[in-house]
Amino acid sequence: MRLALYTGIILAGGYTCLTPALAADPTGDWRVADGVATIRVAQCYGSMWGAVSWEKQPGGRDENNPDVSKKNRPTMGMATLIDMKKKPGVDQWEGQVYNAKDGQLYSATITPAGPDQLEIKGCVMGFLCGGETWTRVAPPIPSSPVNAMAKGAPKSGGAAPKAQGAQGAQAAQATTGATAPAPAAPKAAGAAKPGQKGAADSVGDICLLPEIAGFAH
Repeated sequence: MRLALYTGIILAGGYTCLTPALAADPTGDWRVADGVATIRVAQCYGSMWGAVSWEKQPGGRDENNPDVSKKNRPTMGMATLIDMKKKPGVDQWEGQVYNAKDGQLYSATITPAGPDQLEIKGCVMGFLCGGETWTRVAPPIPSSPVNAMAKGAPKSGGAAPKAQGAQGAQAAQATTGATAPAPAAPKAAGAAKPGQKGAADSVGDICLLPEIAGFAH
């Protein structure tokens, strides 16, 4: 049974040239097989997470969620790859995937297949497995500065790390107590990089999304 996944990321301007990526790096922006969405994958608090950051049809809602309180939440910025841990000895991460088409969680793995493809497979109760291949549309994302704020992370004696975008500046301010400088004005549409908040990027650093940060803490 083919596991159909609903996800998304707005790609204003797109990418015409991608930075070469290591085959084992699953981070970056990935377009799902049917092209209706893109998923941004990043390392957050020691795990891989993925969130919707573009939708072919904007304004989606999580209407199939069995939790009535979540039926009206936007699918933009919603976590889809959840707390995926690297498996020892292989370039594969294992965790859960949320499928907004049926509102269910599945056990899942993600496996880079070369620099520009990501294979995702999900199973229900260990069987009825299906999967698809996503295509890279943006280069890998450096580790988020908020990883240093994760529980159990060693405290730095130096200055607080530079945060990405307006959300990152707020996180740094909350951690240090210092007044964070105002973020620079975003560049022209299409210039925003993955993991940064700008005119062409409404999601930014997914590690700062409440759903992901709240789960990790």
